[in-house]
Amino acid sequence: MALFLLGRPSDLPLAKDPSSRFLAWITALMVFLAALALAGAMVVSDMARRWDNGLAGGLTVQIAPLPGAPVAPLDERVEAALTVLRAAPGVRTATALDAAATARLLEPWLGPEAGDPLLPMPRLIDVATDGPVDVPGLTLRLKSAAPGATLDDHAVWLADLRAFAGAVHLAALGVVGLIGGAGVMTVVFSVRAGLAIHRHVVELLHLMGATDRYVSRQFETHVVGLTLRGGLIGLLLAVAALAGTLRASQELRASLLPDLALAPWQWAALALVPLAAALLARMTARWTVLRTLESLP
Repeated sequence: MALFLLGRPSDLPLAKDPSSRFLAWITALMVFLAALALAGAMVVSDMARRWDNGLAGGLTVQIAPLPGAPVAPLDERVEAALTVLRAAPGVRTATALDAAATARLLEPWLGPEAGDPLLPMPRLIDVATDGPVDVPGLTLRLKSAAPGATLDDHAVWLADLRAFAGAVHLAALGVVGLIGGAGVMTVVFSVRAGLAIHRHVVELLHLMGATDRYVSRQFETHVVGLTLRGGLIGLLLAVAALAGTLRASQELRASLLPDLALAPWQWAALALVPLAAALLARMTARWTVLRTLESLP
């Protein structure tokens, strides 16, 4: 890699080509965008995995206060709901959250006022399941025993979250694919421009006994060196942008934001993006040079 970054002696003066001035910077932009797309996909995947592990196989019952209505007090309705839940097939545990725990859950939306005792707060019951549950039938029994009760099945919106995460992954792969395609076209243009500019030198090398593969290696070394330098610049810019976003998110008091921190293996995966770009550029340069030289007389 050091040889590619520092440059190697070449029989072709490719470093003076006009196209060489832009290939490194275009690669830097492409690696920057690809790294951000991959990082976003990994953050969304981690968020979906945490929510799935924490909420899969669970239900939430909410019992709303009904002031002025001819119904039992809120605490009595909570006890009635607990009795129904604990007797339901498939329910392992049912635990009622106290007012303080409910206020902590609602604080991201309502702020510190969520703990105001004068604010009519619903009571929540956390339900853990260990088997299939008849959600429609259980909902009817809960509403009959505890008016104002609603049942939230986590599986419904967890399925939506999985679908969203899958869509983000597909979008990220699409962005990376488009960036890779643009990179291939850029390398093809740069290599063909270099062949056109130095055609007389290539012909002279052929007369001296140089093979097409030898000429191809000249372009491969040149293109890989530019791509690596540009890729490292793009990677550094992406790391700086991700670090700045992470620091800004940590200073916010919005607990609804996903955790933007990346694991060490995820940072390592991002570090491979410039290497992947260099490998793609080398393969493209080889293919372009060999195909072009085959068509020459």
